[in-house]
Order: sequence, then structure tokens, then C-alpha cells
Amino acid sequence: MATVTVSKQATAIAKNTIIVDGHIDVPYRLREKWVDVTQATDDGDFDYPRAIKGGLNAPFMSIYVPASLDGSAASTQLAHQLIDSVEAIVARAPDKFAIAYTTDDVKNHFAKGLISLPMGMENGSPIQGELKNLQTFYERGIRYITLAHSQSNHISDSSYDLRRQWKGLSPFGKTLIPAMNNIGMLIDISHVSDDAFYQTLELSKTPVIASHSSLRKFTPGFERNMDDDMIKALAKNGGVIMINFGSSFVTKEARQWRDGLAKAQNALIKKEGKDSEKLANFETEYRKENPYPYSTLDEVLDHIDHVVKLVGIEHVGLGSDFDGVGDSLPIGLKDVSYFPNLIQGLLDRGYKEPEIKKILSENVLRVWKQVEDYAKRHG
Repeated sequence: MATVTVSKQATAIAKNTIIVDGHIDVPYRLREKWVDVTQATDDGDFDYPRAIKGGLNAPFMSIYVPASLDGSAASTQLAHQLIDSVEAIVARAPDKFAIAYTTDDVKNHFAKGLISLPMGMENGSPIQGELKNLQTFYERGIRYITLAHSQSNHISDSSYDLRRQWKGLSPFGKTLIPAMNNIGMLIDISHVSDDAFYQTLELSKTPVIASHSSLRKFTPGFERNMDDDMIKALAKNGGVIMINFGSSFVTKEARQWRDGLAKAQNALIKKEGKDSEKLANFETEYRKENPYPYSTLDEVLDHIDHVVKLVGIEHVGLGSDFDGVGDSLPIGLKDVSYFPNLIQGLLDRGYKEPEIKKILSENVLRVWKQVEDYAKRHG
């Protein structure tokens, strides 16, 4: 793919438009290796200078709780610690960042030149079956909850988990959905099983989002992505699918590569045991023999195009999964500084500026505002 030549128009749109990214894993990245993202950093996909360069104004900070902590007090503890880390970013640089609790906050921060940091909880495990915890996390700034992650939890089955213990939502999950509606919490159906997705739509009185999901059309058999019927149902609900940039979400070739890596690794474990020294740098060595098939900006744009053609421009947004998908980001979309490339790609495909602004932020802000308004009436 040729290098993208970004026009003055694309640069201006990036600078003058609110850009919302539905999912960036900065807090967990900092937990594993602390760096000061208010300054330039050597690694990772996000920091302040790169966000400014890319025009990113409102990245949802993912409060990610691994499924390994499901059912334990440690999941709730970790969620609070990760929220603390987002508050610390703002405290270190209040001239650069501010936590966004409302859609009005996002707009006001944009007018002041601040980057908004709304927060979404990836995995509802920290709720622990207690609606008082939902209230606590709402008060701390969580504005969406991804119901489950890589395993079935006490709320919902996961697309990654073959054990469908609830056949969709759990009994508690079915009480949590209206409680989230009433408090003003966005419901995120990324990661959940298909049954849980449809049950959520039946129960929710507000539109829902997929904060970082792509399309099954391009990755057949990958349930973590959404199929056309689900996208149609999401649109009927008024919701938005926010496209994940990770290559294995974008193309079947990258998906198959990941499957091949897992099979090769499992074969080594079977042959030499899980303590084999060869496991230490296994993926690095595997990549030397089997180069990773990175997806491209054009292939990400194909996902956006397909949603637009299927259900209309009002139901698609961006949920990059930056800092969450490792070294698998597409050629042309390697970190948060690359959003002008995506805007240029949309212009090149004939999208007009008002349409591009819907994709960049207006669609998801509309849904978020509907959720806020519903809670004002019913909360």
C-alpha cells in the first residue's frame, strides 16, 4: 500500500472535529509498564503529542479487567486502581487532559483545547452481582460497561468461551441491563456471545454500542466480530458499531495467522512441556519464519463501507483498540497520530465532510446523549 498523502482538507477535519475512539487500553498498558503519556513515549500507541498530531480528542480509556480475575474481589480492586491511573494522568497535566463524564464535557473540553478522557469498563466482572457497585463505578466516571470479556462471567456469556453457561445473559445480567439504562450507563456488546447480544437488545430501552468490534463478513467464523444480521439489529436499536483496527479483526489472513501461531505453540508445549525455554520468545521466532500479514488502512475502510451500505452512515464509529492489540495494527494506522490517514481514506472514497464527522464522533455522541436523556427521565 502506498504512503497516504494527507490533504489540507483531511488535516483540517482532524483538527476541527471531535474524534471519539471507543476503546484505548492505556490504563492497563501503564499498569504493566508505567510511562508518562502526558509526554512523548517511546513505545505504545498513545501519548499526548501523538494524540494532538492525530486530532484525537476523546479516547475512551479502557478499564480492562482480565477474565482470570472474574468472581474475585481482585477484579473490583483492579478496576478502581485503573480509574485512579486515569485520574493521575489528568492530575499531572490538567492543561492537556480532563475526564469527561458527559457529552457536554466532551464538547466543552474540545472548545478549551483539552483532550477528554471518558472511561469504559471492559468486563463487567467488578460489578460482582451488586447494583451498588454499578452506582459506585458510575460515580467514578465509568460510562460504558463491556458486559463480558474472554470468558463467561456472572453477567453474560462471552463470544470466546465455548461454555455457554447462561445461553446468553445470566439472571443477574437481565436485571443489570435496565439498571444500566436507568443510571445512564452505555451498554457495550463487544465480546459477548450472539445470544447475549440479541437478549441485550430485547431488554435495553436505549441504543447500545459495540465499542471495538469489526465485521464477521471479512473474518468468517470469528464470533467476536459482528455478522450482518447483528449489524441490522444494532441499527434498528439505534446503536453504533465502532470498528476495531487490529489486523486479526480486519482480515481472515491475520486471523488464520493467529490460529497458526496458537497451534504451533500448543504443539511445542505438548512436545516439550509448558516450561520449555523455547516458549520465552516463541512469537518472535515464529514471525521470522511466518511473517505477520498486517491488514491495511484500505481494509479497515472496507469495514466502514460495508456498515454504511448495509444500514447507513449513522451506525458506524471508531474503536481502534490501540494499546490493546499488540503488534497487529494495520499499515497506515499504527498509532493515534494516524487518524488523518483514515480521514483522507474516507475522502478518497467519496465521503463528504458531514458524513465523516458522523463516523468520527457524532454517531456515538448521539447514542451517549440518548442514554443520558433516558436516565434523566427514568433514573
